[in-house]
Amino acid sequence: MVQEKLNLTLLTGRTIEQGVGKESGKGTQEYFQSTTMVYMDETDMNKLELRNNDHVLLSTEEGSVVLRAVRHPRGAMPGLVYIPYGPWANAICSTKTTSIGMPSFKGTPVEVQPALNQPILTLKELLRKEFGR
Repeated sequence: MVQEKLNLTLLTGRTIEQGVGKESGKGTQEYFQSTTMVYMDETDMNKLELRNNDHVLLSTEEGSVVLRAVRHPRGAMPGLVYIPYGPWANAICSTKTTSIGMPSFKGTPVEVQPALNQPILTLKELLRKEFGR
């Protein structure tokens, strides 16, 4: 049965590609490609009728971003999505530190829905949206 949206759990973290892209420079295409994807379980993608690299809208209490959906390459993880660290992940993660000095980038409730005709914001566009400049 096809669903319009899914309520999943967001995890964020490092990837080799994100680290290499960061070293290349945050303004590079390599960094953009490595941080504007969301790894999803194949069964969750099928529920939304998504193919690899289809755009999805991810929404949390903090905000929303459009990213490319990519099948997770390392096995099943139904109910979870994973975004590499970067400005796009930061835009939808909480800034609350709960007195430990570091926000939690794990376990955030997220709504995921197809956004096939919506663009992924460039870094400049994202920063303008987030900070108004």
